[in-house]
Parts: sequence; structure tokens; C-alpha cells
Amino acid sequence: MRRALELAAEAARAGEAPIGAVVVAEGREIAAARNTRERDFDPCGHAELLAIRAAARARRDWRLSGCTLYVSLEPCAMCAGAIVLARVPRLVYAAPDPKGGFCGTLGDLSRHPGLNHHFEVVPGVLREESAAMLREFFRRLRTKDR
Repeated sequence: MRRALELAAEAARAGEAPIGAVVVAEGREIAAARNTRERDFDPCGHAELLAIRAAARARRDWRLSGCTLYVSLEPCAMCAGAIVLARVPRLVYAAPDPKGGFCGTLGDLSRHPGLNHHFEVVPGVLREESAAMLREFFRRLRTKDR
């Protein structure tokens, strides 16, 4: 999670929402990413999606069984769907997302009975550190817009 928070801080310095994601397999990082929505003009430029894509390329397999995804913010519905599709068995996230989180907050794709894959969710790891970074980023953004 520390690495995901480092990536989140990089994203913030680049003017992106401070979200970072890391995919780990067998105790080692195989992929990492940060948000790039602003830079790439891409609504799908979420850290989780980018890290999942990079991990699949690194493994040369779209199935990420045996991997853990660490994210600094609870994934949205799109990213939770990607976790399901990539067959990631375990998600660890820092801060919940009351406006978009779909791994337990607004909804929960991790255990949806209609889906063919379910994944373990471990929320709240380094929650306060991530939440503080997010609050500060959006506070600065609101101040800058005035």
C-alpha cells in the first residue's frame, strides 16, 4: 500500500486525482500505475485499470489469479468490473469512496451473486494517510478555482 500511496502522490504532483494502484504476485510488484485521466484526456485513465492492463501484459495472461491489487482509493464500478474480468482474487484499498466506491460503499461488485467471479476485499489499510492526501488535493483544487 505504501507504493500505491507513492504513486498517488506522483499523480497529485502531476495535477491528477491522487490515486495509485499496484499489482503484486508472489510477493513482488508486477505492475503499478497512477491516474492519468487529465494528462491523456481519458475517462478510463484510472490507476486500477492501467495497473491491471500492465499486469496482464507482464504475465502474458489476462487472468490475474494469484495476484493482489492494492489501491489508494476504493475502486469505482468500472474498475471493480475490471477486477472481476481479470479474475483478481484479492483487493486491498486504503480510503473508501463515498461518491463512487463499488467495493462495499455505494454498491459491491466483489460479491454480486450474478457474476462468475468474486474477490476478497480488505478495506482501510493506511486509510487516514490516503484520505488526508485526497482531502488536501481537492482543497487545493477548490482554492485554485476561486
